[in-house]
Amino acid sequence: MKVLFIGDICGNTGRKALREMLPSLKSKYQPHIIIVNGENSAAGRGITASIANEFFNWGVHGITMGNHTWDNRDIFEFIDDEPRMIRPANFPPDTPGRGYTVIKANGKELAIVNLQGRTFLPAIDCPFRVGDDIMEELLTKHKCILVDFHAEATSEKIAMGYFMDGRASIVVGTHTHVQSNDDVILPGGTAYLTDAGMVGSREGVLGMEKDAVLYKFTTQLPARFVVDEGKWQLNGLFVELDESTGSAKRMEKIRLREDEWIMD
Repeated sequence: MKVLFIGDICGNTGRKALREMLPSLKSKYQPHIIIVNGENSAAGRGITASIANEFFNWGVHGITMGNHTWDNRDIFEFIDDEPRMIRPANFPPDTPGRGYTVIKANGKELAIVNLQGRTFLPAIDCPFRVGDDIMEELLTKHKCILVDFHAEATSEKIAMGYFMDGRASIVVGTHTHVQSNDDVILPGGTAYLTDAGMVGSREGVLGMEKDAVLYKFTTQLPARFVVDEGKWQLNGLFVELDESTGSAKRMEKIRLREDEWIMD
């Protein structure tokens, strides 16, 4: 099974990059299943039903979220009815939506799980304990499982990689918007990357206009962050899985830049 995971899509710039590059990415990698993180896709804050449907119409099969899940109130109108989108499973009980699901596409099945870290993020339930319970359930029926661990601290993400090694097929981090360079297939066969990176402007700060960010850092006064409309970057991860075992056979980071990309 070939899986394409695209990192945090930030605002209109990120959506533009995804729309432009998905055809080439499909042509090169021939993925059976495409997953994106969409928690920043609506002007950098949450997601709307129309944006989610755009992604699905372009060929995306599943959407993961994160700490900005609830930033756009439109989500409450559709999250319970959209099985292809998940939010962190360790949110409080009875939270709208679901924390994991099974994506079926092109004759393949991939279970996807969303977890959120606790270091430097709001205090919620333990992602390790919740993740352990979910894996115990999923592994009774599924061998191929992707975990999007939306977390800030590198140490917490690496720990999750080892915690899931041999159980999850892929553990990929999101949230920091900066692609890490530690892609590895762990001893148990899990493809691991601390952060997939983002899809959005490469001319701002984590996708936002730099002037407002600089103002806040230099004055410590409130500033309104707006999505930057500069040239885009697109970051993600491609993994090929052995369906008989769920182990990763090979993996490749994806790092594209507007006006600079070369697609073999």
